[in-house]
Amino acid sequence: MDKNKPTALIIGAGPSGLALAYELIQLNSDIRPVIIDKLPQVGGLSRTIYDDKSGIDLGGHRLFTKDKYVESIWKRFLKEQNAPALDDIHANRNLKFQKTGADPNFKDDVLLLRKRFSSVIKDKKKINYPIRFNPDTFKKLGFASSSQALLSYLKALVFKRNEKNFEDFLINKFGRYLYNLYFKEHSKKVWGVEASELVNEWGRERIQKSLFSANKIWEDEYYYPKYGCSQLWDKMAQYIIDNGGDIILNCEFLNFEIKQDNIISAKVKCPNLISDISANYFISSIPISDIIKSVEAPFDIKQNALNLPYRDYILVSLYTTKFNLKNTTKYPTLNDVTPDNWIYLQEKNTIASRLQIMNNWSPYLVEDFKNKYLVSLEYFCNKNDDLWNLSDDEITKLALSECEKYGFFDRYDIYKTKVIRELKAYPVYSGTYKYINKIKNHLKTYKNLYLMGRCGEHKYINMDLAMVCGINIARDINKGYVNEK
Repeated sequence: MDKNKPTALIIGAGPSGLALAYELIQLNSDIRPVIIDKLPQVGGLSRTIYDDKSGIDLGGHRLFTKDKYVESIWKRFLKEQNAPALDDIHANRNLKFQKTGADPNFKDDVLLLRKRFSSVIKDKKKINYPIRFNPDTFKKLGFASSSQALLSYLKALVFKRNEKNFEDFLINKFGRYLYNLYFKEHSKKVWGVEASELVNEWGRERIQKSLFSANKIWEDEYYYPKYGCSQLWDKMAQYIIDNGGDIILNCEFLNFEIKQDNIISAKVKCPNLISDISANYFISSIPISDIIKSVEAPFDIKQNALNLPYRDYILVSLYTTKFNLKNTTKYPTLNDVTPDNWIYLQEKNTIASRLQIMNNWSPYLVEDFKNKYLVSLEYFCNKNDDLWNLSDDEITKLALSECEKYGFFDRYDIYKTKVIRELKAYPVYSGTYKYINKIKNHLKTYKNLYLMGRCGEHKYINMDLAMVCGINIARDINKGYVNEK
């Protein structure tokens, strides 16, 4: 691409930003993509943190989509596996694979095809998640609790609540008994507010299945890169650079220079340098609360945007020689350990929200995966609250004590730890979120400014939809540019 051509400055190198730049290249657009990101690597919240011979995702991100074009992008850079992975072999899994593709034991650029398992532990009972009314659930809950849950659910079907908030949505969906048992405390732990303070829009976007849906819902297949999600993002980033785009890392957005309703340039801070980047289009996936500081806006809109709520995030990764939670499914596993990707932790006085087992995402991400385990605990908090202000040693000790409470392992089984912190990781649908459309409509008055992605739109979307957002913006600005010529 000619560097003298029009420029799209993309703020944020997450899935939406990379997809936007990729699509501009596919369109043979005259518009040159330039991506900046304050982090030292691409991928945003979907990145993989590598440590020696292991790697861990922030939260774990399945590659699952109904969008065929997005899937084709994934498969352009990584080939679907056509032979068993290492853990498939050692666990003697009888699996079928397509004939074309790549063998993950001989090729690196491979999409593994994985089974999804997740569960919730409450009152020392491990139940498949999402929760379904099936024989296993009835057995785990017991006759009395199962009966109450079923009666409560049937009542919710007949006497629908007016869905004013997320609590109403959950009670309509699952009944009050299961809401009180599983969802009420969990929602507050993750989002920092009662479910009654969250708008019901969140539930409609994220929870769609019925309690009587087929059991395969929690056992579905998904793609996952052999070496974690960053393997995909790194491939896309290199493609963008090789085809004339620019990606500038360790480069933080500061503010805009604006003339009337047009943005002229962005001031950015790179190591030991503050500079201006001129562009024709500006597309942001960073939090709206950071963008609003740089534009003119009525007082109420600016204040509401500045106060949009987010949840900050702490990930404590633990390298252990033991993991004691046994497999209770019919799916064969190595060392007969549970096949769960995620386990939601809901015992009383547990602060961690969820445990992730990286061995079950990809054996190639865990050093000596046959004898060691890489797990992580997720903590949701707000910057400068008591949890956030714990030192790395203190939050690690908390994580170890909580794992011991569940009997996952003993702290003396741990041989290495790592703490990762992420600000404004999850947009929250409460507080001034009710003004989000008014805020977005004001930002749209700047003709060459576009918002995208989870934080850029303050919308809790999966990464495939974030990519779709970037792709659509690329098509829109390219079409507009062509029409202007």
